[in-house]
Amino acid sequence: MSRTFRAGLVVLGLLSLADLAGPLLTDGEHPPMSVALIGSALGLVSLVLVVFAWRGARRPVVPLIVLRALSALSAVPAFFVGDVPAAALAAAGLVVALTALGVALLLVPARQLAGAR
Repeated sequence: MSRTFRAGLVVLGLLSLADLAGPLLTDGEHPPMSVALIGSALGLVSLVLVVFAWRGARRPVVPLIVLRALSALSAVPAFFVGDVPAAALAAAGLVVALTALGVALLLVPARQLAGAR
């Protein structure tokens, strides 16, 4: 497993942990409690997939990417809904950017291996 791949798992693992804390950090409106609970469930499953991928399994990588993308997509409405605090907008932007970074770090080694064959 390459360092780049592990770095991607670390980034996505940290985002998963942040999702788990979502219901404790919300005021009930930003994000709504339902979104925080869904994010928490996505975070828990993502964290399990990160552990399996860290141990060398390759099958959990695609579901992990899909779940983290869904979690990031749940933050996107913050950019289009009115009356969202600046801190929540910044957090949503950070989540989307870190998700893109983590996914890219996971996919770089796959492209390098495909080119070497």
